[in-house]
Amino acid sequence: MDKSKLEALRARYQNGGAFDATDPLFKAAAQQVQRPDGRRTLPYSGISTFLGLPAAETAAGLDIAAIGVPMDLGVSNRPGARFGPRAVRSIERIGPYHPTFRGVPQASVRAADVGDVPFRSRYSLERSLEDIEEYYTELRGQGVLPLSVGGDHSITYPILKALGKDRPLGLVHIDAHCDTMGAYDGSKFHHGGPFRLAVLDGALDPERTIQIGIRGASNMYWEFSHAAGMTVVYMEDFMAAGVAAVAERARAVVGDGPVYISVDVDGFDPAFAPGTGTPEVGGLTPREGLALLRALGGLNVIGADVVEVAPEYDPTTNTVQLAAQLLFEEFALMSFANGAHSQK
Repeated sequence: MDKSKLEALRARYQNGGAFDATDPLFKAAAQQVQRPDGRRTLPYSGISTFLGLPAAETAAGLDIAAIGVPMDLGVSNRPGARFGPRAVRSIERIGPYHPTFRGVPQASVRAADVGDVPFRSRYSLERSLEDIEEYYTELRGQGVLPLSVGGDHSITYPILKALGKDRPLGLVHIDAHCDTMGAYDGSKFHHGGPFRLAVLDGALDPERTIQIGIRGASNMYWEFSHAAGMTVVYMEDFMAAGVAAVAERARAVVGDGPVYISVDVDGFDPAFAPGTGTPEVGGLTPREGLALLRALGGLNVIGADVVEVAPEYDPTTNTVQLAAQLLFEEFALMSFANGAHSQK
């Protein structure tokens, strides 16, 4: 090594601390996560919150509210997603710096974990869906964008119904299943049909909807997606096209209007996400999923969720780790929307 270069590095860095970067971007990011006492918060101490966000009793005054929706009364197979929010809150050291958008999402917005949706009944699916809609309607009235963790995928229907009440939303949907099935076993309210219901209610624009990673034993139930004009990217098509092409197609489908992002962890291969109720072999890898979301920077994202995390079936915590990272990606998209930070 060149001795003069070594001496220059020693002079610049030998006595430097973690917050002493000279690059303006890195220095600003480091200072944004620094506590007033000059230290960084211990990731393993204190009360667990989504992404380490501050806890708040209400969403008043926030730009983005992280919310738990611990309800899994709409599952058709293995239960347990009601424990998803608690598990995702337990994951530490996600973020705070985002390497693609080159910034600290939390520094760009007023954001907090506001707790869980309050439910009147632990037994009634219909009443729970009403509670969710009422809660998110209030958030929308306050101008707060929701970042949610389920719960099963039935929770997304009342969220879309609340957010899309005055104008239908676009949707980027990662999942093994289209979730546009009709009623069965006497109910149209279940985790296999939220997007069908949202379209029929006028809250979701099917022609501005793209569903990615679709595969498995339920493919014969997705006629509605095609009939309504949704763009369905089956897993074999995803593999043939690649992440960049699918991301570009997603951007073209949803356009410049308001868009919601919904990620079911069963969209990922159960080798990486076993902790879910309806696993389907042959799904996305985490690397592909993160790259796909990061390629959507600049979209007008007005809400997002991660659903179907069932920690009972997640012995390695891989699923919960992935879910927390996906939540951070969604948070970054919402925080850095409309070019607030340059994508690199």
